[in-house]
Amino acid sequence: MAPVEIISAVILGVVQGLTELLPISSSAHLIVVHRLLGWEAQGLVFDVALHVGTSAAILAYFWRDWIDLAREMLLGIRERQLLGNAQRRLACFLIVGTLPAAAAGVALGVYIETHLRSLLIPVFTLVAFGALMYFAERWSRQDRSLEKLTWADSLWIGLSQALALIPGVSRSGITISTALARDIDRISAARFSFLLSTPVIVGAGMLEGWHLVKAARTPAGSPGPEIQWLLMAVGAATAAITGFLCIRYFLRYLQTHTLTPFVIYRIIFAGVTLLVYLTYSK
Repeated sequence: MAPVEIISAVILGVVQGLTELLPISSSAHLIVVHRLLGWEAQGLVFDVALHVGTSAAILAYFWRDWIDLAREMLLGIRERQLLGNAQRRLACFLIVGTLPAAAAGVALGVYIETHLRSLLIPVFTLVAFGALMYFAERWSRQDRSLEKLTWADSLWIGLSQALALIPGVSRSGITISTALARDIDRISAARFSFLLSTPVIVGAGMLEGWHLVKAARTPAGSPGPEIQWLLMAVGAATAAITGFLCIRYFLRYLQTHTLTPFVIYRIIFAGVTLLVYLTYSK
């Protein structure tokens, strides 16, 4: 295994850890980086490892939240008081918000992963949904916290999360934008976005892993897909470490800053993506 492959795995892990959790779209960045590194054939297999890494990062950062939510949910079921307190209501809202993206992922995930990897798609979505994020924040009153979340909020945010299957949209970007449009404050919007993304990202990793296992089950004597486990481990570990640090930084950043720098970055990266498309399509 060449050192350059290890370096490529580290680069992709860093890219995944940063872009999966910041509102700038991991899928758009991975498509571009795969193209630049010449890893398009390995891409879909390697993406499984990267999803495992970011799943680990989110679970590691929010593990206390999820333990509290699970405990309160179980108590609510036992006491027949599912909406008895703020934590139980939040758990129910997360379930409702997860369903649209989960259904869309199962129905369309494989098709989108294999057919919507053109660089032209994120060129458009990076700009369009970046503009949406800018105006959602600018016009939002931001006068509601997680304690004031409603069923309608969770459903709208959950429906918007389903759009994140399209390259360039950004899961955190679209869910935070929708929450802001519902007048939820920036910090609460980001926390709900990360909590809402946890089951979807973990589930996507498990689903892609299952597809990988099925693909590897070839008849005796038939060549299966070449899987470079060391590279996958390096990529997953790098994505996990980068993702954990990214969550911590981003939540602190939002306490005193707006999302405008990310909007500007999305527009710049859309230009870079278009340049890569024009260069490599010749």
